[in-house]
Amino acid sequence: MRGNPDNLRQAAARKSAAAQARAEQGLREMIRRGQPITFRGLAQTADVSLDFLYRSADIRRRVEQLRAQQRNHPPQPATLPPDDSPSSVVRTLTAQLTELKRRHRDEVQALRQALEAAQSENLELRRRLGPRHTTQPATS
Repeated sequence: MRGNPDNLRQAAARKSAAAQARAEQGLREMIRRGQPITFRGLAQTADVSLDFLYRSADIRRRVEQLRAQQRNHPPQPATLPPDDSPSSVVRTLTAQLTELKRRHRDEVQALRQALEAAQSENLELRRRLGPRHTTQPATS
């Protein structure tokens, strides 16, 4: 027999435990968002197969229980948008853009002041040197 069967069993157990954890997290996420609890929806949210969900007795029982609860008590529409709603994203990006604009204005102002100081210093040095003697370019 090739390979180590114990290693294969351990790897399969780790893979199953990871899928179980993703499914549990997916259920919590769906509940938090107020989404209808379905096997297909959970499979998509948790990135697990439908077959895995149907074969896992604990998850299957929990999905069926939550689905029955939703039928009896439909979720109330949320009055506040969730943290990942488009308006929240727009507010966050707008705040970031405002901060970037402020920093840009400050930087441009500092650069203008530095340029004015350099031009003033350059003018002062030219005055100290006196009139420049220009040479005529040679003509051919």
